[in-house]
Amino acid sequence: MEKKQSRESWSSNFGFMMAAIGSAVGLGNLWGFPYKMGANGGFAFLVLYLLLVVFAGYILVMTELSLGRATQRSIIPAYRVASDGKVTFIGILSALAPFFILGFYCYLGGYAVKYTIANLGDIFNAGFGVNGLDGTSFFVALYENQWMSAAYTAVFMLATIIIVSRGVGEGIEKFNKVAMPGLFIVLLIVVVRSCTLPGAGAGVAFMLKPDLTVFQGGGWVHVLASAGGQMFFSVSLGMGILVTYGSYMQKTDDIAKSGMMIPLADTVIALLAGLAIMPAVFAFGMEPAAGPGLLFMTLQNVFNSMGGAGAFFGFLFYLLVSIAALTSSMSVLEAIISSFIDSGIESGKGNQRKKIAWIAGAMTFVMGMIVAFDGLGTYLPPMFGRFCWLDGFDLLAEGVLMPVAAFCTVIYFGWFKKGFLQAEIKSSSAFATEKFYTVCLRYVAPVFCFFILLGQLDSFFGFGWF
Repeated sequence: MEKKQSRESWSSNFGFMMAAIGSAVGLGNLWGFPYKMGANGGFAFLVLYLLLVVFAGYILVMTELSLGRATQRSIIPAYRVASDGKVTFIGILSALAPFFILGFYCYLGGYAVKYTIANLGDIFNAGFGVNGLDGTSFFVALYENQWMSAAYTAVFMLATIIIVSRGVGEGIEKFNKVAMPGLFIVLLIVVVRSCTLPGAGAGVAFMLKPDLTVFQGGGWVHVLASAGGQMFFSVSLGMGILVTYGSYMQKTDDIAKSGMMIPLADTVIALLAGLAIMPAVFAFGMEPAAGPGLLFMTLQNVFNSMGGAGAFFGFLFYLLVSIAALTSSMSVLEAIISSFIDSGIESGKGNQRKKIAWIAGAMTFVMGMIVAFDGLGTYLPPMFGRFCWLDGFDLLAEGVLMPVAAFCTVIYFGWFKKGFLQAEIKSSSAFATEKFYTVCLRYVAPVFCFFILLGQLDSFFGFGWF
């Protein structure tokens, strides 16, 4: 088989946008955003999240896209080329984060597939359905069944590898062109149903009614850390995905426009996810601060309480979650393999995408198996002596590597490589926000990243700093 020697690229700007938005829209929106909002005061969390998106998220999206396009390289070589080797370590930090993320992401994606199939089973009164079992019991039965958890993790990981191995245009781009519009339509259907339930208004008020009491004392730092971690995870920051996707952009693509549309679309989807979940949670008297179990326990109870229509809306909702998880897992795996693909091309070995995708997929699959057989801390010794393996991988990625990489990135390009990214953006865009971007890159984003890192470490380890 003839090896392709050149790097791949997006076939169209629309394809790039769908892929980039697909990367941003995933479990971070449909799983993380609603439960973190519920656990952090609703509106108070939303206020800080929106501020972070404007003053840090937008800045980091623009930074990573322009770095990728300027160097035409993926994560590690992009930082090496842009800095003449001075800050290659930032690329290494960014490249490590996707490994840990995909290690637990494929496990959660497998759960989404399982719930989709189970609710489909309820529609047809099949034996593989939920069959009236309450959400907590169904969830516990799943994570305690190590082999079933492993099987669904394997199914999800296999789907991810197959799509990514097909390439940027034929795999990632083509899938997202269909999946993202479909996801949006399904989400709107669930939002309409949720917001029209009796008593749903209390859930809407929880999201939108001003209440900042959670900010009292040092509480604002914890909310900031939660909102910041959510933004990094959701918008795909500090993990090299947008650097990689930016490297596949054409030199004529409008970075300024794309950099604004990606966090905007991600935020809209996150808000719609909140409107799909919170009104239903309040309508059926459930607990909005139920934590990570909100998606797989509380919401299943909501669908069980809807009567005959519950199975249909449960199937639609978890199908939506499965699609969103898959569009994100593809981008995470692409971030993992892209540096190795570039290295092969530069050394004359050609584009070995298929081989590298399967090897890297197998490595992260092993990590997913560890999470599956851990059973959320039930069976294996705790990571670092205190965390279940899912939380441990999450700590390493979202709690440490991503905010540290982002902090170092804005410091370097804000203070030591001034004007490099701005010149790349202006080469194809009417950069109307250049002054705002530069000020935030140098002064605002570093402060946010620093406090997010401190808050994340404090939340995970309970240092009592705030």
